[in-house]
Amino acid sequence: MFSHALSTIKGGWQLLRFIAVVSSSVATIVSTLLPLYLYSDVSSSQLSYIFMLLIFGAVLIHGVLTHILNDYIDDKSGTDTHSPAILSGGSRVIQTGTISSETMWKLGKGLILILSIVVIGLLLAQSFKLAILLSIGMWGAISYSLPPLLLSYRPFLGEWLSTFPSVLFLGLAGAWLALDTLPEWAWQNATINALICIAWVMIHHIPDMEADRQATPMKQTCVVWSADTFGKAFCRLPALLYFGLTGLCAIWLGIDRIVAAGGVLVTVIISMVLIVKMDVDDHEQVSNYEKVILMLAMGTAVWLGICI
Repeated sequence: MFSHALSTIKGGWQLLRFIAVVSSSVATIVSTLLPLYLYSDVSSSQLSYIFMLLIFGAVLIHGVLTHILNDYIDDKSGTDTHSPAILSGGSRVIQTGTISSETMWKLGKGLILILSIVVIGLLLAQSFKLAILLSIGMWGAISYSLPPLLLSYRPFLGEWLSTFPSVLFLGLAGAWLALDTLPEWAWQNATINALICIAWVMIHHIPDMEADRQATPMKQTCVVWSADTFGKAFCRLPALLYFGLTGLCAIWLGIDRIVAAGGVLVTVIISMVLIVKMDVDDHEQVSNYEKVILMLAMGTAVWLGICI
């Protein structure tokens, strides 16, 4: 019994993929709530409640539901079977036999049902903001991984219709729940953090190019599409494009937030240099560079939260 319990805990931790959750979901929550802690009149107790609520939601939706559905579908298509599995290739709980594919699907369906009931309850209780936020999170997880949409298998659609709106609204959530209106700095922080998130996800896909091509159906990420359209060296193009868009946001920050803009540009420049320098055939190097960029993403989120 002890061995089974230990295996279950280990499997749950693997599934969570904590570094991905922290570097995107948790980071964007902190980026919006930090200014409210530092510069607003909102009570710390209210902000702490909002923080804990959003963290719970992020872990549940991103760490659990999204990864359950993604692992299940990527195992069925075969891409995770062929993945080099360093940082990419799913949590590996199915491949290692820790959790069966059938159990993952049952957990996914059960969680979708429970969350749907919660959304209905929130609507009945007229907690419309929470209902909207939870619905957007569910949309991101379901549309990204499940047929018939299966947007993660379609270039550009997965990041723009699933990942970006989910991270954007999670970033806006703290200010939206705490204030009557959404200040411009909240939109700026949430947008930049969401762009950085989809940029590093593009790096995350580089080691899996061949595995994604062998999937049934083929997982045609932006990385695969770029490599097939322009040549293998151009698999870097999506990440460079999204970091370029992030850099343009420094203009939006303008003189009013010039220190924040400077931090964003530093992150963009370092990240783009690493992307250009990386050997896309060296999966270890790509993953090591990805780790550096994840650290930069978290640092940028905190920097934006301080410099408003």
